[in-house]
Amino acid sequence: MEKQTVTIYDVAREAGVSMATVSRVVNGNQNVKPATRQRVNDVIDKLDYRPNAVARGLASKKSTTIGVIIPDVTNGYFASLARGIDDVASMYKYNIIMENSDENDQKEMMVLNTLLAKQVDGIIFMGNRVNDKLREEFSHSRTPIVFAGSVDDQESVPSVSIDYVKSTEEAVSKLIAEGNKKVAFISGSLSEPINGQYRLAGYKEALKKAGYKFDEKLIFETDYSYEAGIKLASQLKGTDISAAFVGDDRLAAGVLNGLTDQGVKVPDEFALITSNDTQVAQLVRPQLTSITQPLYDIGAVSMRLLTKLMNKEEIEEPTITLPYGLDSRQTTKK
Repeated sequence: MEKQTVTIYDVAREAGVSMATVSRVVNGNQNVKPATRQRVNDVIDKLDYRPNAVARGLASKKSTTIGVIIPDVTNGYFASLARGIDDVASMYKYNIIMENSDENDQKEMMVLNTLLAKQVDGIIFMGNRVNDKLREEFSHSRTPIVFAGSVDDQESVPSVSIDYVKSTEEAVSKLIAEGNKKVAFISGSLSEPINGQYRLAGYKEALKKAGYKFDEKLIFETDYSYEAGIKLASQLKGTDISAAFVGDDRLAAGVLNGLTDQGVKVPDEFALITSNDTQVAQLVRPQLTSITQPLYDIGAVSMRLLTKLMNKEEIEEPTITLPYGLDSRQTTKK
């Protein structure tokens, strides 16, 4: 036999109070006598009553729900951001609906429309590229949107990230300072602004300051996977390339292990710097030198920024840039 849903009316009748009183108890309103509050809570426990969040949302015109679009739920980078988002969301009494987009344009549109149909109060988007259709949806939507760990190259959507230009320039300059004249740039698709505009600009600036010419043959565009790194290592061995900046930790781990399997000594014969400093960077041996990002903070600040937008608070700076570092470990000489 199917168990019937307990309603606020059932609790009120059992406790001998009005539905308004039950509502005040459920919502933490202090304007209820202690004895009455205790009686209502006892009935709530007895009947196993669960407030209807959908009904409450309809009444307040708020769903108290946030949508988070994540490109790859298995990637430690995005998982760390999500942790920061979730903690701040909980602090402000928001629930989270997380949707995995697989970095697929069609799926991104689908999950965005799914979240909007569920009438979420705001959306946090994690992704390295925004196609025209998605941007059009963003511009038409009345739902506040914030980018976490991504940069909007058109600066039309609020975002929280690090300075990808400066951080890449610093990393590549370090590789050059250690005597590497041929430094590869390894990243995901260059159609993604984070790679093609920001990181690549930092790479070029480092070459320029060192007096080196930009060489397209040193640019390797692939996907963000350990397997892609293993495959790429075969292309690097036997060339005059002696170092690489890599735009993803799993990709960098693949390059490192691929080179090691082929007998290349890291860092003596080949140096590596990765970019996200997820747990992967320290699990491999030798440990990867990495740009350090405040991953948890990026997620937390993104969520706090979204709460301000949802509450229509004044925003001093819609594009927030957090500090980064460069942690020298065992894949560089210094």
